[in-house]
Amino acid sequence: MTWVEPSPTATALLLLGRGADPDTEKGVECPGDLPAPSDPGLVERAARAKAALGDRVFVLGHHYQRDEVIQFADVTGDSFKLAREAAARPDAEYIVFCGVHFMAESADILTSDSQRVVLPDLAAGCSMADMAALVQVEKAWDRFAELGIAGEIVPVTYMNSSADIKGFVGRNNGVVCTSSNAETALRWSFEQGTKVFFLPDQHLGRNTAVLKMGMSLDDCVLYDPHKPGGGLTDEQLRGAKMILWRGHCSVHGRFTLDSVHDVRERVPGVNVLVHPECKHEVVTAADYVGSTEYIIKTIEAAPAGSAWAVGTELNLVRRLANAHPDKQIMFLDRNICYCSTMNRIDLPHLVWALEELVAGRVPNQITVDAETAHHARVALDRMLALP
Repeated sequence: MTWVEPSPTATALLLLGRGADPDTEKGVECPGDLPAPSDPGLVERAARAKAALGDRVFVLGHHYQRDEVIQFADVTGDSFKLAREAAARPDAEYIVFCGVHFMAESADILTSDSQRVVLPDLAAGCSMADMAALVQVEKAWDRFAELGIAGEIVPVTYMNSSADIKGFVGRNNGVVCTSSNAETALRWSFEQGTKVFFLPDQHLGRNTAVLKMGMSLDDCVLYDPHKPGGGLTDEQLRGAKMILWRGHCSVHGRFTLDSVHDVRERVPGVNVLVHPECKHEVVTAADYVGSTEYIIKTIEAAPAGSAWAVGTELNLVRRLANAHPDKQIMFLDRNICYCSTMNRIDLPHLVWALEELVAGRVPNQITVDAETAHHARVALDRMLALP
């Protein structure tokens, strides 16, 4: 393993890349495939509204978005890249964030007060971010304080967390991290204290600690907010180096070791490339592990004719397969795995948001209160100051 950092039909074949041999790779039926936009006039309406707004609007598209939305994005990228891109466009009056709620919050924190951040569908949330509520996290911290270990603990939150959690981390001398710089953030944290409280993705925390920092699995304990005391004894908390929150990504968490074994049997010589939000056993069995940007760059640099099974969101895997027909690119799992909340941002919602802005109304504005935004910005700035 190396860790460096819609179709018009209701059913379709799982994309295996145009380099696949149709006689050996038949694909599987894909009943979860997304339909095309219901109204062919939506594309024209979106283009017309965006043109009418001109430089007043800046549209951000996350890598996991549908192609029908991505075509109107001024910039595509992962969550932190997009938030920084928004901050770098101070003249844009409106930031339309085609992503999920925590991403729009980050954009609001990093942009000026005069800019307004719009999320086309308020139901576009993130299951991982929702697994760590502020009241739960503060209750855990109270327990750490009662045990007398809170002073030794540095809280670290993944970018995929709510503004409330980023604010909590900022207030308690912690730092935000991305999947690209998690190791750097952890090394900084262990210079400040002897323990890390990692939120909200247990898998990224565990994989970074064990595979990048040389810790053992025994150094990590899992805090479950739904169990009394987090399901951990006083001795376990005192002895742990990494206190992991029980959260995970609903997309990356579904990949299994069986998925890896299965694709290796079906496709000789395949390279398995996964995101570090995957389970520990999947990451250790993979050939390459890295962030979304790393996955994209690895596929771009891969030689023609090479085969890749990619463990991340399906919209991105399909887009990579279409962009690189000289390579055999397939989804790691046999079953479809869209990010259901990310896919709530569809063309009808984007058209509605843009046309509302043209009409002088600001729909679904995302705002973070000043105090939370201040502390969250402190935690984000600490990350930006890392080597």
